[in-house]
Amino acid sequence: MAISDEVEDPSARQLGEKGNLFEHGRPNKMINDYTADATMRSIENSLERLKTDRLDIVWVHDVAQDFYGDEWLQMYDSARTGAFRVLTRLREEGVIKAWGLGVNRVEPLEITLDLDEPQPDGFLLAGRYTLLDHDRALQRLLPAAAAQGADIVVGGPYSSGILAGGTHFEYQEAPTEIVEKVTRIKKLADQYGTSIKSAALQFSLAHPAVAAVIPGATKPSRIAEDIAATTDPVPQEFWSDLREQGLIATDAPTPAS
Repeated sequence: MAISDEVEDPSARQLGEKGNLFEHGRPNKMINDYTADATMRSIENSLERLKTDRLDIVWVHDVAQDFYGDEWLQMYDSARTGAFRVLTRLREEGVIKAWGLGVNRVEPLEITLDLDEPQPDGFLLAGRYTLLDHDRALQRLLPAAAAQGADIVVGGPYSSGILAGGTHFEYQEAPTEIVEKVTRIKKLADQYGTSIKSAALQFSLAHPAVAAVIPGATKPSRIAEDIAATTDPVPQEFWSDLREQGLIATDAPTPAS
């Protein structure tokens, strides 16, 4: 949830852990504002641009440390007392069907699930429940979300592309240890005649708390590939070997045969 001023200002892009992630976006000055008034303006502007009177789902984005550093808890509290409450009211009024948080870190979601306030309908969690990074989410977040009926949408199941043949992890060139881990996973995938893309998508979707994945696509043909990858056969022996070699957590759910 952010208000974008139409100001041509390339130097004003959001930086931080994500570096120059938005360097190719629109050169606007971004003003991150999670207050009640800003939320209402954002919703009203979206309704006007979309020429509709209701929205299916609204995501409150990036109230986490990777975007705001040491100030992230202040930004989160602004969202909690502003955006969260406005969106809850709009949900009750039927203006939106659902709302949730979209972040790259588990901490804001864990805090939200512990709030004694109306809960979001789900969470968009990017990069934290993949073949390469899932331990933290697996231990507390996903069980808590499942218990409270909050769906998880997994963003970035290819870990910025390295699980789909790319070279990036966490929005930058992958470090040596990640490249080596992917090489080991791919070797097993080749041994069992499956693809690492299929393994990546099916792993993320196997947890009962996960409702969907957002792979992203560099071109239209990738969409058909991703859809096929969700149903391509992946032998049970492959998952067993991943566990035995310490490449996935021993208690991580995997697709049933």
